[in-house]
Amino acid sequence: MRTRRVAVLGVLLVVSVGVLGGLAVTADDTAGGDAADGRTLVTVQAYGWFGNHNGEVFVLDESGDRTWEYAPDDAAVFDGEPLDNGNVLVSFGQKVPDADCPERWANTSGDHCVRNRVQEVDPDTGEVVWEYDWYDRQISYHEVHDADRLASGETAVIDMGRHRTFTVARNGTVTWEWSAKENLDEGSDFWADYVEGTPREDHAYTGPRQDWTHMNDVDRLDNGNFLMSIRNFDVVVEVDPDTDDVVAVYGDPGDHSLMYEQHDPDYLEASDTLIVADSENNRVVEYDAETMEEVWRYEGPNAGDRLQWPRDADRLPNGNTLIADSRNFRVLEVGPDGEVVWSHELTGERGIVYDADRFGVGGEEPGEVPSGRELNGTAHGGTVGGAIAVADSWVSFVLPPWVGVVGLLALLTGGGALAGLAWEGYRARAG
Repeated sequence: MRTRRVAVLGVLLVVSVGVLGGLAVTADDTAGGDAADGRTLVTVQAYGWFGNHNGEVFVLDESGDRTWEYAPDDAAVFDGEPLDNGNVLVSFGQKVPDADCPERWANTSGDHCVRNRVQEVDPDTGEVVWEYDWYDRQISYHEVHDADRLASGETAVIDMGRHRTFTVARNGTVTWEWSAKENLDEGSDFWADYVEGTPREDHAYTGPRQDWTHMNDVDRLDNGNFLMSIRNFDVVVEVDPDTDDVVAVYGDPGDHSLMYEQHDPDYLEASDTLIVADSENNRVVEYDAETMEEVWRYEGPNAGDRLQWPRDADRLPNGNTLIADSRNFRVLEVGPDGEVVWSHELTGERGIVYDADRFGVGGEEPGEVPSGRELNGTAHGGTVGGAIAVADSWVSFVLPPWVGVVGLLALLTGGGALAGLAWEGYRARAG
């Protein structure tokens, strides 16, 4: 009987080592595809884990080599935007020790407040040539996630901590402000038309510390309106700044088949479509803006390598799509058919990518992608495969990315088998 147990344990150990060895040999940690068509700006929220405050922004050349880096102290870095003058606009939340916080914001969360900062940085000199900042109570869910430079020279900022969007002039004067509390909450037309009777109805505003809206993106449209991502409502809204009215809504609160806690929606004027990093659905999806009919989808290179919590998707003038694949620690550029034409990996450092932008395309019309999701071949589907991919992405925070759930099971099995063999050896010697 003991001989049989030892044989079984030995087989399990050999198989486990074989599985781990196979995963290690076939692992590919290198950037794939051809050279990028231009320089790419990338922001990393944090390295290692979401609670870390060691983010940065950097520029990659066409070959994927870093040519510039900027890492603010104790910061979670979110949006980065290449400006027409060659500078970079970067948005980040800086964790400040409680003793250094202004009195109004001190002693509210135990040991810190957050200083939200929107900076324009000259990459050639490293000089901060313009900045707007403000304090808030805590860094979690109160960090500034997006700021865009407008043609007027003003800067549009979305502020999730105070549930607002505002524009600020170069001299620091706030020139317009829009409140989600006033325009999305109970009593508003939006609430009556879109929220009442849905699961979202139970999540009314209860105070400034709650992550009520998680407003994470703002863009100025050609018609002068602002497009805003209200992540926790699973919707994108268009707001007329002259009246503060919500004039269009994309998605439905709680309807996760359309959007589920999305990031960085872009309205593509040329094709009248909306492309969204549909984060919790682990996909990038493009909709007809009038009908919300899906016209294109990308989920990943293959069924075994799916996107994990993408938070940025930009349509490029060449028709490709640039994607920040956050929990896979990488940036991808994919063609209309789903082919990966360029990628940059941060798996070794576990860099949680937030945003990616290609230099020199701000004024160009984005290319269209032909309708029909069957063209990209990436509608993988399947709850089991999707669940394994999600688990793989979380395992990658602890173990090397090539290990994944399969490797973890092999590691546990092999460890158990080794322990069993050691016990059997001890019993044999003791007996």
